[in-house]
Amino acid sequence: MKICFVLNDVATEKNGTSTALMSMAHQRGHEVYAMGVGDFTFHHNEPISINAVSVPKSFKSKSPQKFLEALQEKKNKPKKINSSKLDVLFIRNNPTEEEGRQWAEQAGVAFGRMIQQHDVLVLNDAYALSHAFIDKLYFEELPQEIKPDSIITRDKDQLLDFWEKQDKKMVLKPLEGSGGQDVYLIDKHEKNVNQIIDHLSSQGYVIAQEFLPAVKDGDVRVLLLNGKIMEKDDKKAIIRRVAGEGEFRSNFALGATADSSDLTPEMQRIVDLTAPKLIRDGLFFVGLDIVKDKLIEINVLSPGGMEHFKDIGLPPFTDYVIEAIERKVEYKNMYKGQLSNRTLATMD
Repeated sequence: MKICFVLNDVATEKNGTSTALMSMAHQRGHEVYAMGVGDFTFHHNEPISINAVSVPKSFKSKSPQKFLEALQEKKNKPKKINSSKLDVLFIRNNPTEEEGRQWAEQAGVAFGRMIQQHDVLVLNDAYALSHAFIDKLYFEELPQEIKPDSIITRDKDQLLDFWEKQDKKMVLKPLEGSGGQDVYLIDKHEKNVNQIIDHLSSQGYVIAQEFLPAVKDGDVRVLLLNGKIMEKDDKKAIIRRVAGEGEFRSNFALGATADSSDLTPEMQRIVDLTAPKLIRDGLFFVGLDIVKDKLIEINVLSPGGMEHFKDIGLPPFTDYVIEAIERKVEYKNMYKGQLSNRTLATMD
């Protein structure tokens, strides 16, 4: 199959989950392309074209890092490709990393919707991504049973009232953002609560969330495919992220370390209540962040963490993901337009 991965920018891409998936698809003999979110071209009387780079099929990729280096070689010039000739467009760019490039935040999803109309399998379903683009707001559509108490507003008085009701201990973060940036733990000792609220609300909506004491043990990232926890060789795609000393945010970008975690009944309950919506909406590859019995975040745009699996003795799971995509392409070809992109996206 011909599969193209949409990244923020090929030149600045770092070795991670996207690289690992691209490398595995290449190892399995597929034509693998990589493009930046700024590499689409639209013309009214022809299919959207993309400028993408690839490596020869003859290239022997010893590791995802080596594969990425081959993609990023200066002599590896992008070539123009008719997007309708692709089998799969895998949207993997992270909008929250587009500092100073506001134009790029929604471009991948927007062009993905148009390409999807030309019978190319788009993952995750581009219309689902549009609906869930502000993933913290999409999160609030899930059952209250599995979520911490929260409020989303730009009204300082309501945020302060929520703080009082939470015994003056809450987590504040921007509605749109990731990687632990601008996330604050506000307790009764915080002297700058007004300034922090002003700072966050000047940038947009703010989410205030109940503080969960169990966060001291880190959170758990659970990776779902087709609404199910990925499982291979009796091992599940679950990784605990343990925050560094003096830090309550469990983000790898902020120095968190990886640890193993079993699947608890509470985690399974969260998956059971979340999966039907993900499947209905066409969200193929999703990351759930869980603290004990509460889901604290959902990542539908660019879930990661797979690059840390080797650190805790888990299989890479990259072949698991690529095999699932191969099946979808087979179903698509067999049913010849009878199955919608949204249905195919989460079909086993």
